[in-house]
Amino acid sequence: MALLISAIRLIRRRTLRYALGGLGGVAIASLAAVLLDRGEGFFLPGMVSGSATSAVCLVSVIVRRPLVAWTSFVARRWPLAWYWHPRVRPAYSEVTLAWLAFFAGRLLLQVLLFRSGATDILAIVNLALGWPALVVLLAGSYLYGLRRLRTLRGPSVDEFRAGTPPPWEGQRKGF
Repeated sequence: MALLISAIRLIRRRTLRYALGGLGGVAIASLAAVLLDRGEGFFLPGMVSGSATSAVCLVSVIVRRPLVAWTSFVARRWPLAWYWHPRVRPAYSEVTLAWLAFFAGRLLLQVLLFRSGATDILAIVNLALGWPALVVLLAGSYLYGLRRLRTLRGPSVDEFRAGTPPPWEGQRKGF
């Protein structure tokens, strides 16, 4: 499938960066399955990635620079200092903890299925807890985060940029 996607992108003269990244991921996962002589070895790279994501979520909350704030910063380019405001950061920390629960829970389930050798069930779980679950996680993160920003009564991005003193209207759009 990864080869087919790469070929389609070549024919359409689109960048191969993401297709080749996916192809490389499939190659590494396939190599893990072959080296371990176990089909479930294919899922090891994803489990390593899930472990790293869980660790980054946890450490980022501990050091008071939540991962979700960084992802929002990269996407929106709002002032980084706004995310660290005491009436803004808790919303991003709480959503980062929800991400931690999701990634750690998925990892735990994957490890249990890996250890039991349940390759078919592991494949189904990975499919269900892949893109479909991530879309739900992102939508829930946005809705919860926006609501939480309102309850924290911190400055909106525009109020922060303008140096508006409290009381603030607060962030009404975007998380």
